[in-house]
Amino acid sequence: MTRIQVFARAPIPGQTKTRLIPALGAEGAAALHARLIHRTLRVAREAAPGRLELWCSPDAGDDFFSACEDRYGVVLREQPEGDLGARMHTALADARAAGEHALLVGTDCPVLSADHLRRAMDWLESGVDLVLGPAEDGGYVLIGAGRAEPDLFTHMPWGTERVFAETLARARDAGLAVQCLEPLPDLDRPEDLLRVNLDALDD
Repeated sequence: MTRIQVFARAPIPGQTKTRLIPALGAEGAAALHARLIHRTLRVAREAAPGRLELWCSPDAGDDFFSACEDRYGVVLREQPEGDLGARMHTALADARAAGEHALLVGTDCPVLSADHLRRAMDWLESGVDLVLGPAEDGGYVLIGAGRAEPDLFTHMPWGTERVFAETLARARDAGLAVQCLEPLPDLDRPEDLLRVNLDALDD
């Protein structure tokens, strides 16, 4: 079995989607972030009903997360301390310790579909060690681990265009069997808004 683990920050104005604040304002950027979280949870629930976790930051006590729990039947988990890599590795290792695969997904990809998630889950369940969903900006929108290797998350240049390439190189150096989805767009910067149908986020 494969868990889907959605990583999300509470949509607090001024603290989320800060690179979009010049274009949307603090309230608008936070509202867009909330819409992206809702869309990701809808897609994840379609792909794996009953196998969905929402890993919350800074904690799971925000009313927004409680509403998501009620609406989507998601299990709330709190992201641990540490940098992004440490938090991601902890989540993936939690599933592996229970003898399960894990597919960790961010909320910034406006075109991620249930089909993408099902393909990634199928690869993991067929024995692939690592699944990556590359982002067009050089990061990745999802990572699936049959083996949660800590070297994939340590001293990684997070937030740069080198993340996907570096992760792939480290995985191959470690002898991991890797499968990759096609590159998908992230919604992070004001110029990204021009490429996305925002109305479709609520479908």
